[in-house]
Amino acid sequence: MKHRTRINFSVEQRADIWDRWQRGESMRSIGRLFERESSSIYALLQPSGGICPPPRIRSRFALSLSEREEISRGVASQQSMRCIARRLERPPSTISREIHRNGGSAGYRAAAADQATWARAHRPKRCKLARDRSLAKVVAAKLKRQWSPQQIAGWLKKQQPDREQARVSHETIYRSLYIQARGVLKKELQACLRTQRAIRRSKHASLKGQGLGTITHAVSIKDRPASVEDRAVPGHWEGDLIAGTHNSYIATLVERQTRYVMLVKIKQKNAETVAAALTKHAQQLPTELYQSLTWDRGTEMANHRDFTLATDIAVYFCDPRSPWQRGSNENTNRLLRQYLPKGIDLSRYTQAQLNAVARQLNERPRKTLAYATPAERFQACVAATR
Repeated sequence: MKHRTRINFSVEQRADIWDRWQRGESMRSIGRLFERESSSIYALLQPSGGICPPPRIRSRFALSLSEREEISRGVASQQSMRCIARRLERPPSTISREIHRNGGSAGYRAAAADQATWARAHRPKRCKLARDRSLAKVVAAKLKRQWSPQQIAGWLKKQQPDREQARVSHETIYRSLYIQARGVLKKELQACLRTQRAIRRSKHASLKGQGLGTITHAVSIKDRPASVEDRAVPGHWEGDLIAGTHNSYIATLVERQTRYVMLVKIKQKNAETVAAALTKHAQQLPTELYQSLTWDRGTEMANHRDFTLATDIAVYFCDPRSPWQRGSNENTNRLLRQYLPKGIDLSRYTQAQLNAVARQLNERPRKTLAYATPAERFQACVAATR
């Protein structure tokens, strides 16, 4: 059996791979361009956690190759270091260190000295979390509570508005998680992130949704009042079902203004069961805080008119293949996968357990709420109705 030779990507090829990865292309599609398996691309991306290493640049104060060639000519003609320094307009001490570090007067060569200096200069600066272990402990504790790096960064900024040294960016947290060579955050903390990826994926990568069924007598989202669209008033919700194994389902409801989440246990996906479960759950809220519900085209809401008749809650339906029209709900479903991962039987969760999961999510600060929590915003709305 003939073995394929190990591929060594050129500088240009590496740059092209990183560029394509950051644009959101998959490892499989990138590998096809080089006639290699996706594992070859993974081997290039994995050491830096899928995060493109910043390009190395020379300091403007460092000696250039042309200056080193001038030093080499001066050394060969036995000129003094002060004479060479005067011609290059450099301090004599700079010339002296350069020669002694790179073979002395007898062995100094410009090209070898330039290459050796470039190699010695590869000393990456320690990141902020590596320098401040107490801050790293705070970040680790929040990650264990399933806070996202962006939520942690926003919360720190809100807690310490005047102390920049006590804050850290979400990008630094991601890099500390995915680039294990930094030795800051343990690899096990990656399991606390919403997406269980081995390396970081580009923000431009996405999966296209699939269209669902047809609903009769559906009121289009285009007929939804403007006050619902601009989130001007609370009480307007977005809903969907998330699925588990063995035909298990949970209804997820998100209030558009406050991003408050409620979870409803669903025994079966049929329209009668879903309408009954949502009707029962709707009775737990003041009518002022449950005025409309926006759903996708799933046939589980075929009995939407029965639901509206029982609750006086208007139901609007998104356009086919348009999940972004329920953006708050789609985003929340991704967040919920931290607590309710794919591939588990959702029927084993009681309503009380689902309430506990929703409470955890509602107590996490959200960037879109200026890092307030959905619970805080929703409780303010409840108090206003009394």
